[in-house]
Amino acid sequence: MSFETIIDWGYIVASVLFIVGLKMMNSPETARKGNGLSAVGMLIAVVATLLVKGISFEWIAVGVVIGSAIGAVSAYKVKMTSMPEMVALFNGLGGLASLLVGWVEYHRHPDSPVGTMVAIYLAVLIGAVTFTGSVVAYSKLAETVLSGKPFLFRGQQIANGFLVAALVVLGVLVCVDPVNAYPYVIAAIVLSLVLGVMSVIPIGGADMPVVISLLNSYSGLAAAAAGFVILNKVLIVSGSLVGASGIILTQIMCKAMNRSLGHVLFSGFGAAPTAGAASGAGGEVSAVTAEDAFYVFESARSVVFVPGYGMAVAQAQHTVKELGMLLEANGCEVRFAIHPVAGRMPGHMNVLLAEADVPYEQLVEMDDINPIMPTVDLAVVIGANDVVNPSARDDETSPIYGMPIINVDHARTVYVLKRSMAAGFAGLENPLFFKQNVRMLFGDAKASIQAVVSQFKG
Repeated sequence: MSFETIIDWGYIVASVLFIVGLKMMNSPETARKGNGLSAVGMLIAVVATLLVKGISFEWIAVGVVIGSAIGAVSAYKVKMTSMPEMVALFNGLGGLASLLVGWVEYHRHPDSPVGTMVAIYLAVLIGAVTFTGSVVAYSKLAETVLSGKPFLFRGQQIANGFLVAALVVLGVLVCVDPVNAYPYVIAAIVLSLVLGVMSVIPIGGADMPVVISLLNSYSGLAAAAAGFVILNKVLIVSGSLVGASGIILTQIMCKAMNRSLGHVLFSGFGAAPTAGAASGAGGEVSAVTAEDAFYVFESARSVVFVPGYGMAVAQAQHTVKELGMLLEANGCEVRFAIHPVAGRMPGHMNVLLAEADVPYEQLVEMDDINPIMPTVDLAVVIGANDVVNPSARDDETSPIYGMPIINVDHARTVYVLKRSMAAGFAGLENPLFFKQNVRMLFGDAKASIQAVVSQFKG
């Protein structure tokens, strides 16, 4: 059997593993196995590619050592609260890799046919937009260099329109006369990098889960374009899968917020408070101590935990799991209600709970928990804000009106665990805190839950 046949069969097996692995990621119960299958598929794809004649193993070995070291250290040290930033950064690096592949191939073959030049140009353009867009998303999520709030200025959309138009014109010029198009390629790279920044700076932190999934799709499309450039079948397949799944996930996230993708990208949501932002809020909140809260936990027959980003910040998932086990031992039914956009990246809460080994059967989606919420004795909101805000359901003037939420206020009793009365990531006040059946348990979520656990054990 020739090397070419072995390589082709390796690519086929890798592609099948990618597809099966992606399908298995559709369920929390099989997601880990699906991720493992996809990893095996990538290993097979890499080994098969290394069998291609003419490859210099020396530089590849250097890259493998450096990249593996950086990846291992980063994965080991990253906190769960920083996982969205890492995902955004990885998306950006994928885009940068596609940009460099397109750039190198243009230098090697500036006289390529039109079809190849189109692929090169798309790899460069999408890769550059993905890279800078992901860096901006990383900065917004980390809130170090940039604030999580949208950055808007007059004529911003017009400026973006001019950038897109200029890139289209440059693309035509590059494809018509590629041999003499070096200045046009440089100009396209610069404008694409600028477009990546301009595309993400007007997006608020509350919309970052959508942005991350969209940038993930961009990185896949850039990889697919790079696959056409270097005629690598498995890169085309894997890039297409990532691009398509990212677009589907983006659509799901937008549907979960009842907003269009255009509204997410161009509305500048969260730039400034609006008239309806605090409608229905006001009055006095009712606070409760962990010692008093224990008695309601002890008597409850059904408890629903609603996790949010605050749980990730407090690293409270293991303590929450322990409390859930104590409640079950006390004859209580325990469930975890997961909103599609809870946290700061798709599936953020699922990852946190999986890390704590919370049983998959206890995870309940929003559409399944809402109809039975009036029968729930106690709903416990841990660091979530916008996904339980009744303004989305009741206040037509609210910026989030129409967004499906978890109706925790329909439960008999609600405990909200927060450090303070500060607004959530979207910058909106939450009238939930002032309702008669709601009690605020202030302080670090992990410490508060631990105090309740201690009461059970005592």
